Amino acid sequence: MPLLDRSGLKAETFARAENLSDAAGDVIVPWANVQAVLEAGAGNHRLGVDIPNNISIDEILPLVDRLDLISVPFPSFSDGRGFSLAKQLRDRGYRGVLRAQGKLITDQFAYALACGFDEVEPADEVFARQPVEQWLAALTRITNVYQRGYDGAANILDQRRAARAAKAAQVESKEASHV
Repeated sequence: MPLLDRSGLKAETFARAENLSDAAGDVIVPWANVQAVLEAGAGNHRLGVDIPNNISIDEILPLVDRLDLISVPFPSFSDGRGFSLAKQLRDRGYRGVLRAQGKLITDQFAYALACGFDEVEPADEVFARQPVEQWLAALTRITNVYQRGYDGAANILDQRRAARAAKAAQVESKEASHV
């Protein structure tokens, strides 16, 4: 599967494996195996984990300081649980790489990044229909959002409040100048 971030295609540095002995370098292991891998010690490997998208945030939090990458599956474009997981992980202090993996579509790319994902690994069949140019174009397609993200941009509600405050200040200034 291809791997993208806000700059475009990027090289994959992790390999998926059942355990460390199956990989030569950085590895992403299944959630079911991560505890055993951590107990055995990751050695010189950077360690990532594929988590289920229905996992409780409280299950994974005790391990996040020991993980370099967390990959969150999107089994279909209409399954948004991964966005919530990413936001919760970032809100609780996870600073490693967050990867959205699966059947995301280009329209979800900007939202994924705003929720805290660093990169997206779209399914091959999705990427065949939506090449890298469409993914990058999607980043500028949506300019106003309702949710507050990690990019610091004001959401629609913040923009409306600021506009009302500016208008009120302008009216107040005019009234003060007429006195």
